[in-house]
Amino acid sequence: MTKIISDTYEKIYEIVRQIPEGRVSTYGLIAKYIGGKFSARVVGYAMNHAHNREDVPAHRVVNRNGLLTGKHHFNPLSLMQQLLENEGVEIINDKVVNLKEIVWNPNESH
Repeated sequence: MTKIISDTYEKIYEIVRQIPEGRVSTYGLIAKYIGGKFSARVVGYAMNHAHNREDVPAHRVVNRNGLLTGKHHFNPLSLMQQLLENEGVEIINDKVVNLKEIVWNPNESH
């Protein structure tokens, strides 16, 4: 991994570590916070590399509609949902039920 990508991922991980337990954020909100030319897709790539890092709660990052689009990077496949439910987040059909109430926006938290 190049240094630029590595530095960007670490910036993303730093933000994701701040998402409170029982809350979620979205790829887009994190990308907007970082600013510049970074897209939600870049945040997604970073989360794909973080699923096995215990210090990064990648399970708390969902898509803009609350879908658990990153679940394919967890083993077993149901782990992302299990981790969120353990924190009190309600999931139905791979989607956060009350996204608007529990979404954490780093742009409003800093």
